[in-house]
Amino acid sequence: MLVACWSVKGGVGTTVVAASLALLLSHDSTSGVVLADLAGDAPAALGLAEPTSPGLAGWLSAGARVPADALARIEVEVTPGLSLLPRGPGHLHPTRADVLAALLGQSPRTAVVDCGRAGGAAVAAVIGRADHSLLVTRPCYIALRRAAQAPLCPTGVVVVNEPGRVLSGDDITSVLEVPVVATVELDPAVARLVDAGLLTGRIPRSLHPLREAA
Repeated sequence: MLVACWSVKGGVGTTVVAASLALLLSHDSTSGVVLADLAGDAPAALGLAEPTSPGLAGWLSAGARVPADALARIEVEVTPGLSLLPRGPGHLHPTRADVLAALLGQSPRTAVVDCGRAGGAAVAAVIGRADHSLLVTRPCYIALRRAAQAPLCPTGVVVVNEPGRVLSGDDITSVLEVPVVATVELDPAVARLVDAGLLTGRIPRSLHPLREAA
């Protein structure tokens, strides 16, 4: 199963949502989970040292020359049951993005992809092939307006709820015509855990509704 998490506006929490979803799914899975980082911030969110491997950018740019086990070589263990495919430096070449999506989707492990703010052909190709294409947004008029105009259509929406916002989940569903599959509350405890590099040790209850997203 391939789950792509993406946004149309920066700063909505896509990386934390993707990393937390991968952690939660790994707790429930017997086959394991892989988190593919196309945005570049997953190691920081998970409290890991920045990987030094060529990462997914290197894999994509190497073309057909890459050996069959090249993806496995760049994996980094996060916790038992969860591995990270880091982004790596450089441009995300789109030529083999469909191959990457197919490999992730056909794996016995669930693959969660942090696509960050959607943009570029490589990211769009992965989102387009995902079994679950999850738009991560806050109930914000500007974000909802951009999402309605985006060429990519999600299969579901993850709402990061902020106090004081007027828009509701029903408003988002009405405009985008796709269901809200999970709502998580904006929680200072999550920011503290991420800042301290401790998200892998304890996932706050405010993030547990993400289990319903995939």
